[in-house]
Amino acid sequence: MRPLMSRSLALCAVLCLGGCATTSPTAPAPEAPPPQAEQPRAQAPAEPPAPTSVPAAPLKRPEPLQLVVQANPASPIVSFRLVFHSGSVDDPKGKEGLTSLTADLLAEGGTQSLTSAQLLDVLFPMAAELSSSTDKEFTVFAGRVHKDHLPRFLDIFTDVLLKPRLSPQEFERLRARALSDVRNGLRSENDELLGKVALDALLFQGHPYAHFVGGTEKGLESITLEDVKAHAARVFTQDRLVIGLAGPVDEALQKTVVSRLSALPATGAPRVELPAVPTTGGRAVVVQKPTLSTAVSMGYVTPLRRGDPDFFPVALALSYLGEHRQSSGVLFNELREKRGLNYGDYAYAEHFIEQPGSTYNRTNIARTQQDITLWIRPVVPANGVFATRGTLYFLDRLVKQGIPADKFELSRGFLLGYTRLWEQTDQRRLGYAIDSLFYGTPGFLEQYRDALAKMTPESVHAAVRRQLRPEALNFAFVTQDAEALTKLLAQQPPSPITYASAKAPALLEEDKAIISWPLPIRPDAIQAVPAQSFMEK
Repeated sequence: MRPLMSRSLALCAVLCLGGCATTSPTAPAPEAPPPQAEQPRAQAPAEPPAPTSVPAAPLKRPEPLQLVVQANPASPIVSFRLVFHSGSVDDPKGKEGLTSLTADLLAEGGTQSLTSAQLLDVLFPMAAELSSSTDKEFTVFAGRVHKDHLPRFLDIFTDVLLKPRLSPQEFERLRARALSDVRNGLRSENDELLGKVALDALLFQGHPYAHFVGGTEKGLESITLEDVKAHAARVFTQDRLVIGLAGPVDEALQKTVVSRLSALPATGAPRVELPAVPTTGGRAVVVQKPTLSTAVSMGYVTPLRRGDPDFFPVALALSYLGEHRQSSGVLFNELREKRGLNYGDYAYAEHFIEQPGSTYNRTNIARTQQDITLWIRPVVPANGVFATRGTLYFLDRLVKQGIPADKFELSRGFLLGYTRLWEQTDQRRLGYAIDSLFYGTPGFLEQYRDALAKMTPESVHAAVRRQLRPEALNFAFVTQDAEALTKLLAQQPPSPITYASAKAPALLEEDKAIISWPLPIRPDAIQAVPAQSFMEK
C-alpha cells in the first residue's frame, strides 16, 4: 500500500544522489552587496583549528515506549506517529535496503486479517492515512484518522506492526519496486536525487550512512522474506520506539496504544556504533548519464547539529544565502535571477529531505553526524563550472563579510514567520517534539525564534567564521560528458560566460572574479562513475 506514503530511495557503498527546485516568492529578494562594499567590523574571534574528523556523539535515548502527547479535544482528527530509532544503518552488510523494505512490507503488505488489497479497501472509505518512511537512523509509521473511525483504524494501525501478513507475493512485489527505484528511478529518472545521494556516499564513504537508504542492487537481490521477518524483530522493538499522539487524545487511548505496542519485542539488536567521519575536503565525483543538464551538490560533514549554540546563527546565515525553494536567497538572486543560469540554488545547515507536498524539511530524519550542503541545479553543461564557482564566490563573501544589517533584519523577520509554518500540522508538531527528545532540544522552534530575537549581524558572523569552511567542501556532479568535466575540474582554466541579454556593468565586473575563482578540488581526488554501474553492491 503506497497511497499517502513517503519512502526514501536508497543507495550503495560508493555513491548516490538527490535534490529539487521550484520557487515561491516570499520575502523581498536580497541584493548582494558589491564585492568592494565590505564595512569595517569588530575583530572576529580567533577561529578554532579545523577538525580532522567528526566524532559520533550519540543522540539521546528516550525511555522505551515513551509517549509524546499533544492533546487537542477540539480537533476531530487523531494523529499517530511511531518513531523507531532504526534505519538504514541497521542494514546488514550485503543486504543493504533491508530496513526500508521491511518497513514497506509491514505498512503496505496487509495484516493477518486483511490482504494488501483489503487493507486499502478498508482505509479508503475512512479517508484514513497510513504510511512509513525510512532514513539513515530513523523509521516512522504514521497514521491519521477521523475520531469516528478510531476504533477500527487503531486495530489496523497496530496490527501492521504486531500481526503483519508478510506474504511471499507482497514481499516479491515490494522488493521488485525497490529494485526499480534503484535501477530506474535513481539511476535514470532523477538527476537531482542522484547528485544528492552521490554526495552523501562520497562524504560518508566506508560509514554506515554511505549506502542508499532504499538499498543497493545486489543487496536487495539477496534479501529473503525470512530476512525481513527476523529484521523486524531485531529493530522494531520497544526500546527503540517513541509514540506520538495528537488530537482528541484521552488517557484511555494513551493506555490502549502503549498496552498494545508492549507486545513488540522488548529489545533486539544492539545499536550500531557509528565511527568518526574524516573531514577530508577537495574530493569530487562525476556521475555520467545521458542528461541535458548538469546537477551540482557540494557539502561537508560537520559536528554542528541542533543543540550547539552556533546552530541557530549558522541556520540563519544559510537561509540568507539560499533558503530551500524560496526566492529570497543570495544564491537564487545572483545565479538565477540576475544571470539566468539555472532553476534553484539553496543552502542547508543540516541534512535536508523535502517533505512531499511542502517546501519544508522532513521531521524525524535526525542524524548523529550532520552535513552542511549547497545545491545548484539544473545548469546548462557549458555553465556548470561557472555556476559552481559563483556559489563558492558568494559563500566566501558570506564568510568574510557577513550579512549586511538591512538584509540581516529581512532574513530574521522572514524566519520568525516561516518557522511557524513548519509546525502547522499535528504530524509535524509531533515530529519536532520527538526529534527534540533525541537532540535534547525541548521546544526547538521556540528556541529558534528566541535565538533569532537576540542575534546581531556580528554574532551571526562570528558563528559563520567558526563553522563555515569552504575549503572543506566535497562535490558531486551529474552530467553527460564526465570526461570533459573531470578535465575542467582538474585543470581549472577560466570559465567565461556569455549572456543573451545586456547585463549591468557591476555584474560583469563581478563575473571577472568568478570566472577564475579557485575550486577547492584536488586533481588527484576526482573520480568519474557511470550511472548504470552505480549502487550495484
